[in-house]
Amino acid sequence: MCGCGEPHLGRGHYAPTPTLLLTLLLSSVSFGLLGEETRQVSLEVIPGWPDLPQNLLHIRAVGTNSTLHYVWSSLGPPAAVLVATNTPHSVLSVNWTCLLSPNPDGGLMVLPKDSIQFSSAVVFTRLLEFDSTNMSEAAAQLPGKPYPPYPLAEFSWNNINDSLDPATLSATFQGHPTHDPTRAFANGSLTFKVQAFSRSGRPAQPPRLLHTAETCQLEVALAGASPRGNQSVFGLEIATLGHGSDCPSLQEQHSIDDEYTPAVFQLDQLLWGSLPSGFMQWRPVAFSQKQGSRESTLPCQASPLHPTVEYSLPKSPIVQAFFGSQNSFCAFNLTFGTSRSPGYWDQNYLSWSMLLGVGPPPLDTLSPLVMGIMAVALGIPGLVLLGGGLILLLRHKQYSEYQSIN
Repeated sequence: MCGCGEPHLGRGHYAPTPTLLLTLLLSSVSFGLLGEETRQVSLEVIPGWPDLPQNLLHIRAVGTNSTLHYVWSSLGPPAAVLVATNTPHSVLSVNWTCLLSPNPDGGLMVLPKDSIQFSSAVVFTRLLEFDSTNMSEAAAQLPGKPYPPYPLAEFSWNNINDSLDPATLSATFQGHPTHDPTRAFANGSLTFKVQAFSRSGRPAQPPRLLHTAETCQLEVALAGASPRGNQSVFGLEIATLGHGSDCPSLQEQHSIDDEYTPAVFQLDQLLWGSLPSGFMQWRPVAFSQKQGSRESTLPCQASPLHPTVEYSLPKSPIVQAFFGSQNSFCAFNLTFGTSRSPGYWDQNYLSWSMLLGVGPPPLDTLSPLVMGIMAVALGIPGLVLLGGGLILLLRHKQYSEYQSIN
């Protein structure tokens, strides 16, 4: 562990400030930090060396008796460390000397250490590209023949101070390959837009994921890059911390309601261990246009998670700085689109969104529109049955009151 230099403490002053009821109650009792309807949220770019791009973003979300820390960085491959504590007074400590050294262990800490209730990390390791030309219907589930991937650790990234927006609680990492001999990214870029929230709601743009004060959203967009084939399908390799030899679980949820994301009835989520813990959540769709219309919807397919013992992943300095070097990782791929239109090639654009959070994942309930339709659909037959019953009852009463003249 590094022990040199003075750490930088994330600064800021904060005032202390649903889902299944049983799950929420149990989670709140055992975790002591969930169920906050609102949080006091701040974004801070942690200053580093003057001659390096400022690329360490700290999101601090303070509740009544807890704090959530999200640390995003493009040092190495883009990555996020999420930490939940049981105190509203926990702070982030950054030792830049250690963080930028070959052995960054201890360069990133949340203090006090004994307040940490949960922590994990996500690393975006490679941008994938496949040639889907001449893919047969029998092999439609396969993305195609792979091109050499783009290692995201070898991208050059912008200074996020230029995109920091306290009003919307957002910041954007924008990058392109450092070495681009084919000039595929001469007019293109890959962006990671991070946004935090102080309360529950939905964005205006699809897929309109339901967020809470205990989540932040990531939107990944590939724009303007020249594909290496006429029908290229792109994807992302994502790595996360495992638990010994076990990988986090990947689950699918289904609903009859598609009001917020038309024609999409599925919600995918990755869970770290049993609740309460942390999660990733996304709709299995991407979009080939900025406005995210139904006509530009691309299917998003996730491969099973697998341990990465057979090959090495590019190391994230912030993950190693917080968790140490002896960790097991699991990885999976997300691919966006098929060989059929729409596709990235329509406008050389692709976007996909996910939530990263702590506690029970937000649970979609039936929208007022769907509930109204169901009420009408179920109410009319009910009224018919009720009316028929009343008519039979009245007829029975009339017959029972009839007196024979004999």
